[in-house]
Amino acid sequence: NMLILFETPAGLALFKVLKEGKLKKEDDYFKHFETPEKASKFVKMHAFKRFKDTKEALKTVTKLLEGKLTKKVKKFLKSNCITDEVQEKIACFDKDLAKTIQNKLGIECEVGNKCRELIRGIRYQMSSLLEGLSEKEMRNMSLGLAHSVSRYKLKFTTDKVDSMIVQAVSLLTDLDKELNNYAMRLKEWYSWHFPELEKIVNDNETFARIVLTLGMKSNISKVSFDGVVPEDVAEDIRKACEISFGTEILEEDETNIKALASQVVEITEYRATLSEYLSNRMKAIAPNLTILIGELVAAKLIAHAGSLINLAKLPASTIQILGAEKALFRAMKTRKNTPKYGLIYNASLVGQAQSKFKGRIARTLSAKASLC
Repeated sequence: NMLILFETPAGLALFKVLKEGKLKKEDDYFKHFETPEKASKFVKMHAFKRFKDTKEALKTVTKLLEGKLTKKVKKFLKSNCITDEVQEKIACFDKDLAKTIQNKLGIECEVGNKCRELIRGIRYQMSSLLEGLSEKEMRNMSLGLAHSVSRYKLKFTTDKVDSMIVQAVSLLTDLDKELNNYAMRLKEWYSWHFPELEKIVNDNETFARIVLTLGMKSNISKVSFDGVVPEDVAEDIRKACEISFGTEILEEDETNIKALASQVVEITEYRATLSEYLSNRMKAIAPNLTILIGELVAAKLIAHAGSLINLAKLPASTIQILGAEKALFRAMKTRKNTPKYGLIYNASLVGQAQSKFKGRIARTLSAKASLC
């Protein structure tokens, strides 16, 4: 005889197939579950073990999701599947769970499309087949158990530490893009008033600090650049101010330009703080990988792989071209040379090497990275 193991938020159920002969003849089982009347003629409740509370439900469900059995589940299956006369066969949804039941309890299990279709049918008519449980009660139990399982997974996730690195490096990349946009806009805007400054000062943060200090170029005699730029650069700025051919601006224009400059300075300072935080986290979580290829490249590889565990599972050949997937598939499609490196190209060892050795060094470096 075949029994179907069915998991519900209220407890574990075993359903007995009444018309087992039809299982071998037919492929479409769902037609037997179109109405509650048809379902009750095809399967019948054999046994039901109700959970005492949400704590027991969470423990049982998490074990079943991992393909394991609790003591109470083992006792329930033994008492209802193994008798002196005959041993029942269990239909399971999960292959790992079926293997565990077979190894631990010696009960024959079956998995596959047939079992999945039967379980889907039971789930479709669950409210009518489970006696003593209303649809509203089942819905509330399902919601409570779903929240508990989600909290459990978040609490015990192995990627929790990695997710901090993934978020930090993603934010760092976004900040770099925004900072470049803001700095470019500031230089273009302020160049209408003082175009010579851009040629004297190249650094974005220094440029923004000079704008905040100076404002209008008419203030050049009143301001001091101590702590902003060296004395020789300050002298060049003063000379350029005297012969500048930039247009005059209003006080309102100056206020808005200074507001943008302050944003550039704040983002730059926050970026430095975030970079230090990322460096410390990487040294704590992946010290070998950090020393080998640098904290930023290592963090980008972890972010691209999804987690440190996922990265550790990847072979060296995959790590080597991680980040160059589009180029790889394009090369495969057009039957041209595949890329030799992806994100690992940003590592200092690869970047400093001669062009003819870059591919070889990237391959060696990715092989070492896969061992870290």
